[in-house]
Amino acid sequence: MNANLQAHRGTLILVLGIVGLVCCFPVGIAAWIMGNGDLKAMAEGRMDPTGEGMTKAGKICGIISVVLNCIGIVIWIAMLALAIPMGAMNQ
Repeated sequence: MNANLQAHRGTLILVLGIVGLVCCFPVGIAAWIMGNGDLKAMAEGRMDPTGEGMTKAGKICGIISVVLNCIGIVIWIAMLALAIPMGAMNQ
């Protein structure tokens, strides 16, 4: 590794992406944002590119985490919106 290059954070980003998938979706947002920044730095030659694969994988896990949680929130809101009128009809 060149002494001028920043160390990659591929492992950290991958772990954050997986944690985002499993339990904590705000961590997925962090993985997505950090992955974008690190991949840009790697493309510009400012960061060690050996962690590019892990960084991409972590970013993708973060994206999937955010998308799945947004879908879940929309479904939850739709179910709540349908449950309120149904509850009113039963009274």
